[in-house]
Amino acid sequence: MRNSTSKYSVLSILEEISAYEALWSRPNTTFRTIATQLSKHPESLASTLVAPKLIAEYKKSLLPILKALPHFGARIDGDGMFPEHLKDARYPIKILYYQGNWELAYLPCIAIVGTRNPSPEGIERTQYLVKKLISDKFAIVSGLARGIDTTAHRTAIEAGGVTIGVIGTPLNQYYPPENRDLQDIIAKDFLLISQVPFIKYTKQDYRQNRFFFPERNVTMSALTQATIIVEAGETSGTLVQARAALQQGRKLIILENNFLNTSLSWPKKFEQQGAIRAKDYNEICKHLSDIP
Repeated sequence: MRNSTSKYSVLSILEEISAYEALWSRPNTTFRTIATQLSKHPESLASTLVAPKLIAEYKKSLLPILKALPHFGARIDGDGMFPEHLKDARYPIKILYYQGNWELAYLPCIAIVGTRNPSPEGIERTQYLVKKLISDKFAIVSGLARGIDTTAHRTAIEAGGVTIGVIGTPLNQYYPPENRDLQDIIAKDFLLISQVPFIKYTKQDYRQNRFFFPERNVTMSALTQATIIVEAGETSGTLVQARAALQQGRKLIILENNFLNTSLSWPKKFEQQGAIRAKDYNEICKHLSDIP
């Protein structure tokens, strides 16, 4: 998962971050458009697409933000530490921001995701599943949303395990606000990851910013070896990650309770596309046993 060489110094990393933020100032920019631009010249950097003067302007705006973030770092494709498996995404990102211990990204990682409004049984299933995965030395990855995500993170911490948060806001923002303390704990003691540009997010209307959340699900899937859906509704954002997992060749595991809910059509649809139906943890283990 690690590259063997790096072509970046600390100063050039700051240049690339500034160029990345500047790219987002262009009209109608998305992760797709940036990936498309860079894919035309695979060895190109964000800084080759932005005028030096504009990079300097963004660097000046970024420095106070970055200095205020404890345990901050960035990973850039080619820096020697960028996860190669992110390239499995349909529109692979080139830059990740993080707080905490980057080495945790190299552990065997399982994403636990689901609804923001879980049933009591959904919460219990999440707690049980996370404790079992922790005992089997997996890191728990989730998106710090309400509901299943929050339960997964908190249970992992309480069980003495490792957890990684992949968020849909910049690192200096908190959503939902009630998870501020949890986010700070993950940023300090574990690993918090974001691909969301700081400056664009603050300048853009909040209704447009909501589109960053499904994109983080795509990245979360690419970062992990498998995604497990505990409980999700028919229109849940979790289904974005389900589709991404199948497209990226990741294991998608759906708990049996979703199939037993007759109001849901998505479990069967994803099973037909290659998702795994799991009745208990023993079944899950069989499908995770070949994960290195």
